[in-house]
Amino acid sequence: MTKPFLIVGGGPAGLSAAYSLANIGEKVVLVEKEGMLGGAPILSGYAKLVPSGEWAKDAIGSMVDRVVKHPNIEVKTGTSVSEFSGEPGAFSAKLANGETVENGATILCTGFTHFDSINKPEWGFGQFPDVVTTTQVEQMISSGKGVRRPSNGDKPKRVAILLCVGSRDRQIGREWCSKICCSVSAKMATEIREELPECHVYIYYMDIRTFGLYEEIYWKSQEEQKVKYIKARIAEVTSDGDKVIVKGEDTLVKRPITIPFDMVVHAIGMDPNADNMLISDIFGVDLHHWGYIKQENTYGVMGASSRPGVFVAGAATSPETIDDSIAQGSAAAMSAMACVRGSGAVAAE
Repeated sequence: MTKPFLIVGGGPAGLSAAYSLANIGEKVVLVEKEGMLGGAPILSGYAKLVPSGEWAKDAIGSMVDRVVKHPNIEVKTGTSVSEFSGEPGAFSAKLANGETVENGATILCTGFTHFDSINKPEWGFGQFPDVVTTTQVEQMISSGKGVRRPSNGDKPKRVAILLCVGSRDRQIGREWCSKICCSVSAKMATEIREELPECHVYIYYMDIRTFGLYEEIYWKSQEEQKVKYIKARIAEVTSDGDKVIVKGEDTLVKRPITIPFDMVVHAIGMDPNADNMLISDIFGVDLHHWGYIKQENTYGVMGASSRPGVFVAGAATSPETIDDSIAQGSAAAMSAMACVRGSGAVAAE
């Protein structure tokens, strides 16, 4: 009898991988360190997703429901893998709760960590209550209470969204583009304008990278919701006691700017999972030099890591969209099945 597949991480990629295998008759054990499934979209309280516009609780929630109800999937929440050994077809994973999971192949869907804006202190987060992150605004919207100034509960009349906070910034060791922040910010600006049509929303950017079909969100935010895009370099965010002040340079017209806002939003990037060094050590897989789990040549085997029989998918590998994480989870599942059945290579050539 074939051993089950082990999926580590219950976010979009892990849910997709688990369901893809279970739906073709394979047994799956899904391990999630948090107390619930869903990953960042559920745990961080995301509002509407891009590009679908569906609420995270509905879109990802439906993925959770079908996994939890599937007879071929055993879900273990609130625990993690502490030891891992073996070879393709005969792996053994010891869990932190004392259980052991014998498995034929493993898929790491361990996700990412949101950038902590405390690491960008000159932009005011942690110093002024009306400087918040995109995740906090997502939570305001998904709660149904609407976007409000944390300092006094008022509806903001002027909001600035600062892009690339924790991305494309060599000074703080984040050289990568986080891929989704521009699109999320354009969507968020639209949501603020829809709720608060009297509120003026400005997006300060280095470059706009709403790739592919996401470009539609960018144009709609400008043309339909009148969101203003300013190409700028932000130097600092301060306060006069009531307003938060954005200071920097408008790089198109080459002039300094000092502009007051009711709220300033940090469009925070995607860091490698803070546990990746530990994950690398436990599972014996290599990391990319930026800290993500390294993928082997994807022209060979989709989702292959440096260790045969251990695969990886989603934002564990790099900043990734939810849709692409779901696709990668399913692709890695097929690679893992091929590995166990011996009908394909276990590592890229």
